Amino acid sequence: MFSRAYRAAITVPPLLWVAVFLLVPYALLFCYSFWSVSSTQMIVHSWTLDNYRDLWRVNVYWQTLFRSMWIAARVMIFSLLLGYPLAYYLSFHAGPRKDLFYQLVIIPLWVSYLVRAYAWKTILGSDGVLNTLLQYVHLTKHPLEFLLYSPFAVVLTLTHIYTPFTFLPIYASLEHIPRNLVEASHDLGASPIQTFWRVILPLSIPGVLAGATFAFVLSLGDFLAPLLLGGPSGIMISNIVVSLFGAAYNWPLGAAISLCMLLLVLALLFLSENLEKKWSFR
Repeated sequence: MFSRAYRAAITVPPLLWVAVFLLVPYALLFCYSFWSVSSTQMIVHSWTLDNYRDLWRVNVYWQTLFRSMWIAARVMIFSLLLGYPLAYYLSFHAGPRKDLFYQLVIIPLWVSYLVRAYAWKTILGSDGVLNTLLQYVHLTKHPLEFLLYSPFAVVLTLTHIYTPFTFLPIYASLEHIPRNLVEASHDLGASPIQTFWRVILPLSIPGVLAGATFAFVLSLGDFLAPLLLGGPSGIMISNIVVSLFGAAYNWPLGAAISLCMLLLVLALLFLSENLEKKWSFR
């Protein structure tokens, strides 16, 4: 139906964009991970595995990676606990107010990431809104130090930021569930709880997996929230990568860590895709 020139005109620009801004940076990242830094802070373009050996030998990298995964896992769990009931209510019980509630959920995405992070810093600070309120009602005599510059603050902030990303695929999967299946379940004598567990929840699993993947992957790669609210105990692996590419000027080691994180994320995406295909509704 279309000429070869037309097909080339509409396919070549996107392919060039992906190649220049995605594949080439990944190739450079791969090369840098096998280079080294000299004593004079110069990049030595000689191939070596020392960076990956350092990753195995230095425990702080593994400890930070596991802490990052644990923080991301908690963000994922809390985002699902908040996002799924909200999506279920909007899809099945909101009625004519569905569009209004949907817009209220989406509105936080219009606000800058930094604004939301600094808002939580203002709320959780020693002289912040929450500590001031707790002292005003005489629930505490002194500011609660664990509220800010702790993993708790990082998990809370990331949960607030990424819950809409978890909500959206769950809501989409619930909206695509045929309502005649729900009606058939009720007609066959199933209670609302039985209908949910045997019909609605299994059919919404692909959306749950997609939302969980969004929350985990985005949280794992986040570095601004740990930098602003984490403190020493809330530092994540991305903060180490930023410091290696910045102050430490050790780009090869930072590239090696980044490449390992990339492989981890790709493995998670591959697993999530297979599980979604297994649970998808046909």
